[in-house]
Amino acid sequence: MARPLSLLERLGVKKNDPPKPPQPERTRPTQPEEPAPKQPHEHEPEHHEHHFQHHEHVTYTEKQIRQEREAAVEASAFAGRRTTTSKSDSMQEIKLAVHRRIVDEMTPEEQQILVRGEEAREQIKNIIAVYSGRELAESSFTLTRGERLQLVDDISNELLGLGPLEPLLQNDSITEVMVNGPRQIFIEQAGKLKLTDVHFYDNVHLMNIIERILTPLGRRVDESSPLVDARLADGSRVNIIIPPLSLVGPVITIRKFSKRALSMDDLISFGTLSEDMGMFLDACVKARLNILVSGGTGSGKTTTLNVLSSFIPHTDRIVTIEDAAELRLQQKHVVTLESRPANLEGHGAITIRDLVRNALRMRPDRIIVGEVRSGEALDMLQAMNTGHDGSLTTAHANTPRDVVSRLETMVLMAGMELPVRAVRTQISSAIDLIIQQSRIRDGSRKITYITEVQGMEGDTIVLQDLFRYVQDQIDEHGKSVGHYESLGLMPNFMDKFQMNGVELPRTFFTSGRERR
Repeated sequence: MARPLSLLERLGVKKNDPPKPPQPERTRPTQPEEPAPKQPHEHEPEHHEHHFQHHEHVTYTEKQIRQEREAAVEASAFAGRRTTTSKSDSMQEIKLAVHRRIVDEMTPEEQQILVRGEEAREQIKNIIAVYSGRELAESSFTLTRGERLQLVDDISNELLGLGPLEPLLQNDSITEVMVNGPRQIFIEQAGKLKLTDVHFYDNVHLMNIIERILTPLGRRVDESSPLVDARLADGSRVNIIIPPLSLVGPVITIRKFSKRALSMDDLISFGTLSEDMGMFLDACVKARLNILVSGGTGSGKTTTLNVLSSFIPHTDRIVTIEDAAELRLQQKHVVTLESRPANLEGHGAITIRDLVRNALRMRPDRIIVGEVRSGEALDMLQAMNTGHDGSLTTAHANTPRDVVSRLETMVLMAGMELPVRAVRTQISSAIDLIIQQSRIRDGSRKITYITEVQGMEGDTIVLQDLFRYVQDQIDEHGKSVGHYESLGLMPNFMDKFQMNGVELPRTFFTSGRERR
């Protein structure tokens, strides 16, 4: 486990650092009533502002002040904020000064409060407000009440949260945060990408925040291991990649999860699927069908998997397996397993495949694999074929037919030289249902197909669509307008419904049932 950051390390300054050189006092120059005649050899710096009327002295003084300001900012990796106007530069100077004052002057009692962290946020903000007030009282800067509150929030976010990212993470309307180096941060909001005016000061500041994300998880990222998957405390997924692999500086991609667990009713209200499709999927989970959720990046596979898992009875023992724990199951009897990367020596890696094998010895009623990417697909299929009915997993693919082909490829990646027909037989007997999820052009997520895996005909796996989304048009606002429809076909696995006491009316599969 990596060593937690100390208080001073989190502040970004060491206790024995030399104090910041005092800034020259800058007061508004006043015109003397009777200016004394200029002496031939008077060029001392302290008299420059008395010659404010001379253009060459005005230019030199402003340049000197600007250089001092830039030097002070470059001396610290403390938080940068939004724009590069003179106002934000002044705010940056104040933050640096308050930051230094807290480190130099805080009492042991205040340090104990700071060590408590998030649980003492309000007390910490009060401490920051006191030091901010002292600094502003001794400086020539004036801030409005709103700017003072913003200053306290920014500094507290540096101490307790993820610095400039904290306001973005607290905004529930933002679903993804993408940091492309210290100066460029994009967000996804309402399905659209937007460039923000938030930025880090430099790469050092950004790397400090990355270390803060990884330290509680015992993971690392450096030049020898320049990419890592992680998660935030709320379960949000994080991917980090740094130089030399990234040429734009450290890159962070955060996929946020809703603070409230979504239900099937939520997905229906979002237009992700119809009421009939929701009722059908509820019945399929309770009937212990093996379900594969397929879709592209950002299509909502994990969200759908979370919703499907909510239908699992509370009497079942569930084992979840993920690279970075993201699933949030509501049942009590849940065992969460997480893979582990190799250590500094390149040893000790625990893969998804290792965890799937181990899960078979844990007496699971259901196995949920966050995503299959390679050889673990073979172990997952074998688990589904050996009494672990009702298992769920996801995979990346664009259509139900594509995901079947991908499964074949992933099984072969396990290193077993199996005949293609044997692999296809395993797939057709293990998977009962494929849910295809897509991200539509307008940014909305929709379940475009619910497809039954019927079995084999010759050397081909037979698929049959049961429900589908039909796009009718794109309206004047760029929104997708369409409807969901049932193809009116009775699935072959209805006997599993009867065996598990799950009932659906025979009229449920009437052709043309739809919801716009």
